[in-house]
Amino acid sequence: MAYTVLARRYRSQTFDDVVGQDALAQTLKNAIQTGRVAHAYLFTGTRGVGKTTMARILAKALNCLKADGPTTQPCLKCDSCVSINTGDDIDVIEIDGASNTGVDDVRQLRQNAIYRPARARYKIYIIDEVHMLSTQAFNALLKILEEPPEHVKFIFATTEPNKVLPTIQSRCQRFDFHSIRPADIAKQLEFILTQEKIAYEKDLIIHLSRLANGSMRDALSLTDQLISAGVEPLTVELLRQLLGQSGQENLSSLLGHMGTSQAPAALDCLGRMLTKGQSPSQIVDSLIDVMRDLMILKITGADSELLILTDQEKQQMVRLAESFDVPALIYGITALERLRWTIRNSESARALLEATLLRFTLSEHFIGIDQLLSRPALGKAQVASPVKKKSIESLPQASSVNRSSDTLFEDNRPATPAHVDIEANLESLQAGWSAILEAVKQASPANVGFLAAGIPSSFSNGVVTLLFPASAEFARKMSETRAGVLAEMLASVTGIDLQLRFETGQVSQAAAPRPKGARTSHKQNQEVLDDPAVRTLLVGLNASVTQIEAIGQDL
Repeated sequence: MAYTVLARRYRSQTFDDVVGQDALAQTLKNAIQTGRVAHAYLFTGTRGVGKTTMARILAKALNCLKADGPTTQPCLKCDSCVSINTGDDIDVIEIDGASNTGVDDVRQLRQNAIYRPARARYKIYIIDEVHMLSTQAFNALLKILEEPPEHVKFIFATTEPNKVLPTIQSRCQRFDFHSIRPADIAKQLEFILTQEKIAYEKDLIIHLSRLANGSMRDALSLTDQLISAGVEPLTVELLRQLLGQSGQENLSSLLGHMGTSQAPAALDCLGRMLTKGQSPSQIVDSLIDVMRDLMILKITGADSELLILTDQEKQQMVRLAESFDVPALIYGITALERLRWTIRNSESARALLEATLLRFTLSEHFIGIDQLLSRPALGKAQVASPVKKKSIESLPQASSVNRSSDTLFEDNRPATPAHVDIEANLESLQAGWSAILEAVKQASPANVGFLAAGIPSSFSNGVVTLLFPASAEFARKMSETRAGVLAEMLASVTGIDLQLRFETGQVSQAAAPRPKGARTSHKQNQEVLDDPAVRTLLVGLNASVTQIEAIGQDL
């Protein structure tokens, strides 16, 4: 007798047996009990989540011969139930949308649909991968789908609902099947292996449920593959050998060397993994998975439900996580994902993988934009100094906009701003505001742009209120985050101890002085944005321009 794979042998037979889709199963049961079964259904979701299985269960529920009418508990023994299970029922027609894509196939379906079922209550058409139908075939289906004969039901299944015409979707009840939770997959696998009387390691179930990626069929296919090896008990090591995956010890060792910037050791470890027959693509995939787990652990902790790990793996992850920070892991994941697509068509896959891992391993020797901005005085010696902790500082981080910056790029820029003589009153402050901004600009061009967006509107008890127009709301918020630095800068320029408040209101154009070069015209802005060097920098950093200022020269 031919062997039947686990995915077919343990296919759910009733609504109550369906794994991980309880809400959808209950909805269909309620529709049957209340007599509100629609004439067309659209089942959507990724592979292996139960779309076709649910379609067959619904067909059995509608056509079970032992019941007086549609039932939520088909007998599974009558001729109709048995033949539906095997796909041989004459009244339940299963059609592969991928091989019956033409308009002629749909026309034949329409011609046959008018005839009543041979023995059952309904003639049911189950069209799998319905998105593969051509536009002409969809259009030919519209009329009968909108007003089918009373004895006809349609059930469509697809993994790509976006390719199904809106006119088709509007005539169906749509059910979205979600990925099955790893816990549900693990429970089902334990049940099946117990039923099959096969010994297995407990940790194996966790690995299988993780590799299944939400698909029950994928989990059962992997299990079938393991069983066919003929070795008991089934182990994690056997699974890794079967799939050609890196062992957790090798991955942990590689990431440990990367986290502590041991480049030679990291290359040696990578070389051993490649020598054992693992391809660069497999190593990249494994590293992405581990880095993702490290990132989640750093954010949510080791007990998070988002982590599908054994107890031993959690302990290893906790130790590894001490060598990384979250931005470093985010950068590593994105860099490896780009590398994954690059090495598929490259003849230098190993060199590219080694270069990427070295870039990540040696990242502590690069200084970042946020560090540059946070330093009060930038010198050549400071630029060459390494970062003390393991992080990707060569990328700009969102937190950098909240850090103070006083001097940038030029070593001969004045350490303190020029003094502007004014009196401690509003009139004198407003009159000298342009000169104050010019002085601030000479010492701190990064800060003058925010001050220049507002004007002094009041001065009382040492508190200056700067008024910003509604269009400069961003500048006001940024000024608030660095109020202390701006107040200190103004005190250095004016010689008056003061505090700053920021408000939004209506500002007349004439009352808004600004230093030369603090803002640029639209034409000048466009010239800057069109500069090839600027465009390359923006693409490389995945950044966007929020403001353009002239620094060190008048535009």
